[in-house]
Amino acid sequence: MKDVIIVGGGPAGLTAALYTSRRTLDTVVIAKDLGGQMATTNEIENYPGFDQIDGVSLALKMKEQIEKFGAEFTLGTVEKIEKIEDENFRVTYNNDQVVEGKSVILAFGLTPRNLEVPGEEEYQGKGVTYCANCDGPLYKNKLVAVIGGGNAALDAADYLARIAKKVYLVHRREKFRGEEVIVNQIINNKNIELVLDSEIKEVKGEKFVTGITVENIKTKKTKDIGVQGVFVEIGRVAKTDFLQGVVDMNDKKEVITSEVGVTSTPGIFGAGDITDVANKQIAIATGTGVNAALSCYTYLQKKSGNATPIGSDWGKKDE
Repeated sequence: MKDVIIVGGGPAGLTAALYTSRRTLDTVVIAKDLGGQMATTNEIENYPGFDQIDGVSLALKMKEQIEKFGAEFTLGTVEKIEKIEDENFRVTYNNDQVVEGKSVILAFGLTPRNLEVPGEEEYQGKGVTYCANCDGPLYKNKLVAVIGGGNAALDAADYLARIAKKVYLVHRREKFRGEEVIVNQIINNKNIELVLDSEIKEVKGEKFVTGITVENIKTKKTKDIGVQGVFVEIGRVAKTDFLQGVVDMNDKKEVITSEVGVTSTPGIFGAGDITDVANKQIAIATGTGVNAALSCYTYLQKKSGNATPIGSDWGKKDE
């Protein structure tokens, strides 16, 4: 019986594990990969304390830190969470593996929608990216393409137009689905070339991305566009179907939490991008991981009959 089961190995889950393990809670992290979306970013320049670090290295540092304080990290895909006797939980992962715990922290993030075209997977982290805020500065004075037609794509194109040499905005429809004010800004931006009624068919490259192939939906004609970066902004999805009936979710299927990570189900907490937190950034995810961990600690203290309030976390775990 674990004290805490954390689902997700990105910045939110790993930070939560750091705080729970420092408070000597028996903690296991179950994640389908290490680092989540953070690990797909080659260079991170907006995480405090590092001028520049790649996502994999940052994830490895976080993992090493939680293991130093006794947390366990296990690779696996969680398929089911159910309540058992004594207000505890059973988590099933990898089809038939089971772990039981007194509490659960949901921190497995959102999953970017994929283009599902040749070259996308091959060049992820080598020019194909899913976060303009994270990776935009790496493409200063370079040619880039943004794929999508909603507010996220429009915001990305507007932001990148101030950094990149030129932005190609590829959208499969004639009109954009974003807010009119943003649409007008994009249309009047001389550094953005609209590629409408078009779908991306292939990402091309050598060691890194060198271009894309797009097809006009109406004429069926294809053309190649030379770019060094491809920003996929066709939305992210919350893969939370297995949480139906477990916790309350919003219409985006994100887990609804209080400002300190408490969900509708006592003993289950939420952190990071999978929750309804407004902004999805690494630094924000780590903060929500702290909140969820401390709320979880308070819950377990009360459950055990100890109402000791939470103090600072400035000392070592044995202090």
